[in-house]
Amino acid sequence: MQAGTLATFLKRGAIWGFIVLELIFFSVAGEYMSLSDKAFMDAGNMLLLFKQTAPLGIIAMGMTIIMINGNIDLSVGATFALSAVILLDSMSWPMFESLGDGVIFVGWGLALLTGLVLGALNGLIVWKTGVDAFIVTLGSMLGYRGLVFMYNGEQPTSHLNWTLVDFAEAQFLGLHTPTWFLLVVTAAIWFLMNRTVHGRNAYAIGDNREAAVNAGIRVGPHMMVNFMIIGFLASLSAVVFYSESGSVNPNDGELYELWIITAVVLGGTKLTGGAGSIVSTFGGVLAIQLLRKGLAHIGADTSTVNLVIGLILIAVLFLDRQLNVKGREELKT
Repeated sequence: MQAGTLATFLKRGAIWGFIVLELIFFSVAGEYMSLSDKAFMDAGNMLLLFKQTAPLGIIAMGMTIIMINGNIDLSVGATFALSAVILLDSMSWPMFESLGDGVIFVGWGLALLTGLVLGALNGLIVWKTGVDAFIVTLGSMLGYRGLVFMYNGEQPTSHLNWTLVDFAEAQFLGLHTPTWFLLVVTAAIWFLMNRTVHGRNAYAIGDNREAAVNAGIRVGPHMMVNFMIIGFLASLSAVVFYSESGSVNPNDGELYELWIITAVVLGGTKLTGGAGSIVSTFGGVLAIQLLRKGLAHIGADTSTVNLVIGLILIAVLFLDRQLNVKGREELKT
């Protein structure tokens, strides 16, 4: 098998093989090590896993676009938390008391607008200053998290609307509402990246930014739109999660960016840009969630989970680098 073909297979197909191995391993190991009587692959357990995957998965779709573009966004966890605070707090503002359950749409709208504005701010700074997105979003991660703490101190923000809870906990065709949100977002982003000019431009810019500029692509505005998309998806993720939870702590969403980047890279998206797959990202998110849930199923603690996933990320990055080196060497011969 040629290097290019092998690389494509490993990036597009291996993630699903990895998921199968996870299911087999945790099913067998769970028979001997689990503290629960319920089988790991129990139908209810799998449906719950999809539901729990939704918050990270929705943001991961936006992160895939950003990374294909050759950028990265470290502020998604803070955007997630700030959007959640706006969502829950705005529904208790006196000015909206007369709206009844109509206040739900106001809360949703303000939360989604928050994500759009924060994403636009990131994209505008990257565009107009030329500063690397890693540095810009590292700063905004700290700044946006500071806004979360400034908004309500270190106290949780809570507002439980039972109509909203019923919507969030509803099931259609056996799948929970958050799962449907994840599936719809995945389909929409797949269409954007594979069937539109914007998607083709994202790959072109990530592969060779200078060539994209020479081809007439407006790189700055394009990247700003992508940062707005991931900001919107971070706030949508908060809307989906906190509609049911009803309470957000200032530290919620911390390390989300690292989990999400790990899932996207595990799905085969290159950190250097120019290559990636929405479907494979979906697989990467499932793989990460299966790993977290599976290790918990057999009694592993949080530190063990973090260690295992960190080692997997390092291994994937090393393998990606080796395959790219072999591919370049083959092209030279």
